Amino acid sequence: MKLVTFTESERVALGRMDTEGRVRDLSEVVGARTLLDVIDAWEQLGPVIAAAADLPVVDTPRLLAPIPRPRRNLFAVGKNYRDHVREFGRSGYEHPDRVDVMPTVPIVFSKVPTAVTGPYDEIDPHLTVTSDLDYEAELAVIIGRGGRGIPVDRALDHVWGYTIINDVTARDLQRDHQQWLLGKSLDTFAPMGPWAVTADDIGDPGTLEVSSTVNGEPRQKAPVSDLIFDIPELISVISAGITLRSGDIIATGTPAGVGIGFEPPRFLAPGDVVECAITGLGALRNTVGSKVPEE
Repeated sequence: MKLVTFTESERVALGRMDTEGRVRDLSEVVGARTLLDVIDAWEQLGPVIAAAADLPVVDTPRLLAPIPRPRRNLFAVGKNYRDHVREFGRSGYEHPDRVDVMPTVPIVFSKVPTAVTGPYDEIDPHLTVTSDLDYEAELAVIIGRGGRGIPVDRALDHVWGYTIINDVTARDLQRDHQQWLLGKSLDTFAPMGPWAVTADDIGDPGTLEVSSTVNGEPRQKAPVSDLIFDIPELISVISAGITLRSGDIIATGTPAGVGIGFEPPRFLAPGDVVECAITGLGALRNTVGSKVPEE
């Protein structure tokens, strides 16, 4: 199933996409529950949502992120595609000597919940904060059943579904602060959606393909099977000492082709349109804004 969070006439509600791409209102089935609430009670609500028929079509929905405000920080993974490790190393942004050594364990960082924005919303360029704005198309995993010490061979049993995240990054902040939280967590730096797809609809996530374009120009393209550390290993490593909870989100890493990988770098500018797509999961389409917001 494809589930969305939408707003219409100032109300926010949960919807299900039908086979014709229309949003069907689930309010009569789930009431005012959010997607997080539904994931918490998926064993009871999942079959009810799947069986619901004759749901009203929403005429003019505006899609929000499927989980507009996660309960806690998003987990994210850096340098998880080999070609991206190489391009990042060549850039010299992290190491002036241009080291491109492959990681031996997952590099895990986080993005704060307030970074999340909708699949078609503007990206705030934060013109007074950064001048090196970059994009990263990523497959995101949504946890269903939580747990700690999850073994690799049972990790996929804990996955509720998948969505797309653009891990927008201020490269200069990432470099200057020598850690990634600030450069990855500015407001609007996590466009998400356009919908969340249940794991049973996806099957093997390794068969999916991640891609991105900027102003229509192809930039990134790689199968999820190219991950250095696959989804079961990421879940196992993160949960080894941290209890994963229902609704937690793990962004799995980005392929080569980001702006910093070009010589010279091709950072985003106001007016640029970034599209991030994944097989079966739709596409984000976000424009970089131009206005400096009032504080």
